[in-house]
Amino acid sequence: MSEPEPLIGEPLALDLVNSRPAGADLLETPEQLDHWLRLQADRLPEPFANPTPADLHAVRYVRDQVTAALEALLHGRRPPAAALRGLGTAQSAAPAIRHLEWDGECCVATVRRKGTPGERLAATLAEAAVDLLTDPALPKLRRCAADDCVMLFLPVHPRRQWCSPDRCGNRARVARYYHRHKTTSP
Repeated sequence: MSEPEPLIGEPLALDLVNSRPAGADLLETPEQLDHWLRLQADRLPEPFANPTPADLHAVRYVRDQVTAALEALLHGRRPPAAALRGLGTAQSAAPAIRHLEWDGECCVATVRRKGTPGERLAATLAEAAVDLLTDPALPKLRRCAADDCVMLFLPVHPRRQWCSPDRCGNRARVARYYHRHKTTSP
């Protein structure tokens, strides 16, 4: 059986957490991280290619910290202080600095990070986690209603139940159809 394609489209930090669906880890190798980064390329401030094992480790560290914070919040608990510190540490390893430049007509600020490519990537993902954890919509965070799914999502519509209508939603509809027709057959 082939590994599932990463589910994307939620806030970047949720997509990172969702890279570990039930029974799988879609970021086990640098090649898998490279694939995930290509899927997220339009959401990252700089291109990132050829991740190393150290880059993978840094990204997985951020994912673990975000996961710990979100799991606590889903259960009505305070996020672990270690997880919050961990996100701060990842950001501090590659601080964002605004540089002023002249574009020919006016001054513009561009953000650049110091640090190795992996540190910059981890800092960007940690910053996305900070944005998510401080988002006023975060109390709406849900886990997919499918029994075998662990994906998280922020519903735009209050009746949304599944991480994806094409994945879990479709499986649930097929199961309901099967159950309904199995019980009405002679």
